[in-house]
Amino acid sequence: MHSPQTQDNKNSLYIILLISGIVLVAFNLRPAITSVGPLVGIIQEDVGLAHWSAGLLMSIPLISFAVMSSLVPRIAARLSNEKTLLLGLVILLVGICIRSISMTLFIFVGTLLIGVGIAIGNVLLPVVVKEKFPQKFGLMTSIYSTSMGLFASLASGISIPLAHGLKLGWDGALIVWGIPTIIAIVVWILLIRLNPAKDNAVKSVRISAKQIWRSPLAWKIALFMGFQSSLFYITMSWLPEILYNYGISRGTAGWLLSFTQIVGVPVSFLVPILAGRLRSQVWIAFALGMCSIVGYGGLWMGSSYPMMILSIILIGIALGGNFPLALSYIGIRARNGNQAAELSGMAQSTGYMLAAIGPILIGYLYDMTQVWTIPLITLIVISGVVTTFGMLSGRDKYV
Repeated sequence: MHSPQTQDNKNSLYIILLISGIVLVAFNLRPAITSVGPLVGIIQEDVGLAHWSAGLLMSIPLISFAVMSSLVPRIAARLSNEKTLLLGLVILLVGICIRSISMTLFIFVGTLLIGVGIAIGNVLLPVVVKEKFPQKFGLMTSIYSTSMGLFASLASGISIPLAHGLKLGWDGALIVWGIPTIIAIVVWILLIRLNPAKDNAVKSVRISAKQIWRSPLAWKIALFMGFQSSLFYITMSWLPEILYNYGISRGTAGWLLSFTQIVGVPVSFLVPILAGRLRSQVWIAFALGMCSIVGYGGLWMGSSYPMMILSIILIGIALGGNFPLALSYIGIRARNGNQAAELSGMAQSTGYMLAAIGPILIGYLYDMTQVWTIPLITLIVISGVVTTFGMLSGRDKYV
């Protein structure tokens, strides 16, 4: 029989490991994707990929997210959230390893597995936080969403130095991101052994699935998640080209894209804390929406350098705040972990479907017009839609 002191020590160790495990999962949810962009040209030359194939390589993870997100709650209902998260990490690691084999088939299969693994983490991380830290949901969401943003930026920045500076090649530069995955796997194995989850939620999850898909509030959150995701991936895909068209060098345009993400990091930390303390998040959604509308509007109205910098700062604030606000809604608007799992799956499935369409639509509009005017007006309109659904989702209600 354990003494109270021994039990307290065990509980403290579990909490420390759990926080570490959540942050480690967050570390792994973006680098396997954001590390590819800077290396696409090298991969094309080495393997002989056409441009459309390279574009597909970037879209496959988003398609995986869209398909998998609604399935993840079913899997978690059978295995438990913790074991399903561990499964996602293992699939992610296998995908990273396979993708680093310099053959077209392996690159695409590995990328598909990476998308599946990340989709599991995307859906379940807010759910685990909701279940384990119901009173600290805002703070924990801040911690892991900020971790995601920092590691995403880091992966983009050091891909070329790893490939060229350390002479690892594109394959070595990509397989490096298996290291944090291995560490996360070890931590989650320990967590499951310390506190094995009971599979007692299958029936309630199945019942809540129908309720979630019929809930008007759930659809508002899903559309908010979708359109803000679309804005993010459109910006990541096309902002450098817009800036280049305005006379900025490609190198500087790339750094300004990184600057956009860096501006959003402190916002991504503050928004969930603030959202968790307020009963209604309507004014947070409105403020972020205005930043988005004015930011894209500034790019549309003028190409002067001060206007571009101001616009990029406002866009960075909006993108940095809207994603963690969407994650916060998943926890705040759900009454329990089961509802949060269903809402997370629904919102992210819908969200990444829209996200996958967004960059293609903007590229098509540019191809049709050969100027960025219509695409930028489209971004302003999407920003208005994001603001509307963000405010509707922010009212003090439950799904």
